[in-house]
Amino acid sequence: MIIESELVEQLKSKKNVDFAFKELVSQYKERLYWHIRNIVKSHDDADDVLQNTFIKVFKNIDNFKGDSKLFSWMYRIATNEAITFINNNAKRLQITNEESQNLTLSNLTTDVYFEGDKIQLKLQQAIATLPQKQQLVFNMRYFEEIKFKDMADILETSEGALKASYHIAVKKIEEYLIKN
Repeated sequence: MIIESELVEQLKSKKNVDFAFKELVSQYKERLYWHIRNIVKSHDDADDVLQNTFIKVFKNIDNFKGDSKLFSWMYRIATNEAITFINNNAKRLQITNEESQNLTLSNLTTDVYFEGDKIQLKLQQAIATLPQKQQLVFNMRYFEEIKFKDMADILETSEGALKASYHIAVKKIEEYLIKN
């Protein structure tokens, strides 16, 4: 496994770029996939967004300044790609983002890649009622166990704001689960 700085250097210098890109995909595809999947819900959509994410990373690697970890930079791209996907899907179907998300959730029960039970489905429904930022923060903290410090780099906001968003999201989810 190549260390992050060497990987970036090889990608930027175009030396061994094929090997470096394969290594980049190998190191990050699973974590990015699950991050994206938590946002878009569908396996097929997550695969599409993941592919777009890696294309964007490859095309824009020269813009990576190294101010943050490569992982944080890629997560930011993946997050933006997933949100753009949701927004474009809603526009294409001429429905709101919330309606689009509800449609996706209703399709989860028939998704052969969804391995959750009724409780997992109920949790996903509760998460879907949250505003988009709270969904992101909750998913990143609860499912991916990302530290607030790293999340602050990825989402380019303060740790305090993220902690508040997470706390509010947890309360809303608890309320939803109690009522439903």
